[in-house]
Amino acid sequence: MQCNPQRTAAAAVVAGVFLASTAGAAQLTRDQLNFFENKIRPILADNCYKCHNAEDGKVKGGLALDTKAGVLKGGDTGPAVVPGDPDKSLLIKAISYKDPDLQMPPKGEKLTDSQIADLTTWVRQGAPDPREGAAYAGAAKGKGSHWAFQTLQKPPVPQVQMKGWVSTEVDNFILAKLAEKGMRPSLQADKRALIRRATFDLIGLPPTPQEVNDFLNDTSPDAFKKVVDHLLNSPHYGERWGRHWLDVARYSDTKGEINIRREPPQYPYAWTYRDYVVKSFNQDKPYDQFIREQVAADLLPESKRDPSIQAALGFLTIGNRFDGNANEIINDRIDVVTKGFLGLTVSCARCHDHMFDPIPQKDYYSMHGIFNSCIEPAEKPLLTKVNDSNPEYQDYLKKRAELDQRLDNFIYNESSKFLSEFRKNAANYIYLVYASSDRSPEKMSNQERTAFIKQHKLDREVVARMNRLNNVRANDPIMGPYAMFSQLKPNEFVSKSREIVARITAPVPTKGKAKGAVRYNYNTEVVKAFRGSAPTSMMHVAIQYGRMFATVEALNTSLVGKTAMRTLDDVPRFPDANMEALRWFPLVASNSRDYSENSIRRGLPQNVQNREGGMRRDLAELELRHPGAPARAMVLNDSPRPANSRVFIRGEANNRGDEAPRRFLQALAGENPPNYTQGSGRLELANSIASRDNPITARVLVNRVWMHHFGEGFVTTPDDFGTQSAPPTHPELLDYLAARFMEEGWSIKKLHWTIMLSSTYQQSSENNPRYAQFDPGNKLLWRYNVRRLEFEALRDSLLAIGGKLDRTFGGQPVDLTREPYPTRRTIYGYIDRANLAEVFNHFDFAAPDMPTGKRYQTIVPQQSLFLMNSPLVIEQARNLVQRPDFKDQPSDAAKVRLLYELVYQRPARPEEIKLGLEFLAEVPAPSTASTAPARPEVIPVVAKAPAKGKQKAPMTRPAPTPAANRQPLNAWEHYAHALLLGNEFTFIN
Repeated sequence: MQCNPQRTAAAAVVAGVFLASTAGAAQLTRDQLNFFENKIRPILADNCYKCHNAEDGKVKGGLALDTKAGVLKGGDTGPAVVPGDPDKSLLIKAISYKDPDLQMPPKGEKLTDSQIADLTTWVRQGAPDPREGAAYAGAAKGKGSHWAFQTLQKPPVPQVQMKGWVSTEVDNFILAKLAEKGMRPSLQADKRALIRRATFDLIGLPPTPQEVNDFLNDTSPDAFKKVVDHLLNSPHYGERWGRHWLDVARYSDTKGEINIRREPPQYPYAWTYRDYVVKSFNQDKPYDQFIREQVAADLLPESKRDPSIQAALGFLTIGNRFDGNANEIINDRIDVVTKGFLGLTVSCARCHDHMFDPIPQKDYYSMHGIFNSCIEPAEKPLLTKVNDSNPEYQDYLKKRAELDQRLDNFIYNESSKFLSEFRKNAANYIYLVYASSDRSPEKMSNQERTAFIKQHKLDREVVARMNRLNNVRANDPIMGPYAMFSQLKPNEFVSKSREIVARITAPVPTKGKAKGAVRYNYNTEVVKAFRGSAPTSMMHVAIQYGRMFATVEALNTSLVGKTAMRTLDDVPRFPDANMEALRWFPLVASNSRDYSENSIRRGLPQNVQNREGGMRRDLAELELRHPGAPARAMVLNDSPRPANSRVFIRGEANNRGDEAPRRFLQALAGENPPNYTQGSGRLELANSIASRDNPITARVLVNRVWMHHFGEGFVTTPDDFGTQSAPPTHPELLDYLAARFMEEGWSIKKLHWTIMLSSTYQQSSENNPRYAQFDPGNKLLWRYNVRRLEFEALRDSLLAIGGKLDRTFGGQPVDLTREPYPTRRTIYGYIDRANLAEVFNHFDFAAPDMPTGKRYQTIVPQQSLFLMNSPLVIEQARNLVQRPDFKDQPSDAAKVRLLYELVYQRPARPEEIKLGLEFLAEVPAPSTASTAPARPEVIPVVAKAPAKGKQKAPMTRPAPTPAANRQPLNAWEHYAHALLLGNEFTFIN
């Protein structure tokens, strides 16, 4: 079950399944549960429960919305929801604000359009709601009886009749299941199909004609073992299997939800995590070590000897940034850790005990405390030593220095201009705030306010900043006196102003201070400004402040006026701390002593921060693209003061419950697991996950590997091994492989070897109509499953067949959508979380917003249209017939044979050669008017602006087709293109 509040539930939106009002949770589909948990429950909890919550005794209007029964019963005015009919549902009427006398939430706090649409869709579906019965009261504690939580024991290998068919122990388990049904396995696949299958499985590329011929000519009993060993030792193995893991790690080169005007969207160093993953698979890094490094590399002693492993922490840090919402970021990290390694949906316990699995809400906040006790350093550590003599590095340093200097100058100049403007006219700015507020008996109208600003030549950005004085408190060190005076009525100033002045200037007892030392509650310069005075109006108060800030301006000018300042770091500080505080007001809060550049720039006006954001994007782009930019790790470190989190009641951050000690999940460690005491607890968490005593970690990994070899895992939901998952088709084999996996040192390559050398893996994919009648899904594996190539393997194959594939390992990402098209492997393509390339969506690419253990496959016209019309495909068709080995063929028939070998890894049959020659004879000579399909020119497509000023990266349609691809295709190029369009090219049998 997917219950993350940030996840989409598009499938639920289109399902439109009507449920009667008595339908319970057991009758809901998975999509309906997802939609309710992701969309509906958060809306109700955040906006409705504070007034309509029976559990807390808050039932305004007799309406309780925290239970299904309460929603259907309704309140004093009738049922809140009529399942299936939004138009007759009072809840939809109220949230739509169509009736001025019936508006919820009240006081103008209307829900967003998307929230209203989600609630309307929910009602139209029949208001499916799991909140009833024992499940809502909370999940059971402890391990329970679910198979995935039971101790992992290695089962005995079954004895079978067909001993001659057995190649590895895998076959015993498969045969035993088949024998129970009176079935037999299929014959072995032919050698061409076998090498094609194995090569795509392990390296994601087609075998070359030479590799196919070498395998065909090798008649030794271990010929296929040699092929598997060769592929496992290929550097391309890590690229293929690393990409599978990147799906789980929700890899992206961008941050997703951010305010793009103020923050760079790029992760300049995400690629270092990608390269770490590829390298780890190639090294056959033990999986338990792989886990430890991705959760706690910075805490491992190995990281001191080899800093490069710190790149592993990208697993935690490359997720969506949720516009800086810390709790959403933590939720994302909990989700990727628990789904990725444990196959459990722990994030479903964020707002309440898990609906189905034995995961109490307290377990979620145990993990919340772990990740809430971590910080991301601003300066990312280098992965390797840099070569100072490298010209590219020197060029990078030069460009970086120029951009840094431009940014530093900009922040210094803008802050100096802002502060000087405020100090010179402080009295008018302060008085304007008061005169425009509700505190003023003669509040200025908008016209009067505009006239005042114009008359005194006030800067509107400074005015906007000073409006915060409306919320200032009496204990504020600088503006506390303003807060107290502003509470007086005009006729009270004479009688009460001296009393306030006395309070301002009263010294505070000083314990342990030097003899004669005097301390005040307020800034000493403010004390001096009001000592001996008796303000008679707020104008007088503003003038007192104005004089004080004018003095600050004069002293500041005297101190820095003759110095060639370039950055804030160059500014000499006032020796007096009180004067220094006044100098940076109002960019820095009165009670702050943080005068760093980061603190000061956060106080700058919005338009200035937007311009600064553009400069920071230039910096991020330099780090991402420049060939001399050093590689850095996106690390996570323990905070100096780790602490437990408290349970958020109903998931509300401002409604805290009991403290949840940092520790492992009770479902896996027992009801009272030991607390984590080492720093944040990340390393202890990693050790708990990677422990041989953990019954689920090895099972989850083995299931993923099996799935990528057969198209389906033993458990069909690789990210959810909870009680709502389908039971494994071969539980004994799953446990056997998991136990053996740990025995063999958590080696994934040895696991491949065991699976691929089995006769089960080497079966033919030929159909058996009788078997297909009672096992249409081939769950018993009586044959091999035909599978479609993923986009990465498809694109890489096109380039490899065309002889243009760039096999360079690693490095910064490339934009696969811009021409001239890069020839790097697809794993090195730039992944934009906020604006995923259209072609990725067409081919069911894993959404980088969530852990994805299994890509869902669709068959849509765009996939065929890509092969028909993409200039990249057409370019490879041209490259195919430009290969030297193609041109060297002695006849047209020989050329047809070679094309079949290159594209399909098999010889052309006689009838195919005949058809090919006929095709070539019938294709007319190209004319100047006929061209290859060309794409439209660039047309900007403006996305609808998200709420609250958030923006996504601009979208554009593809660039024009290069001139080379607009040239007419000749007959051979047409023929090569036709072969690439065949299903045989895109499927593995």
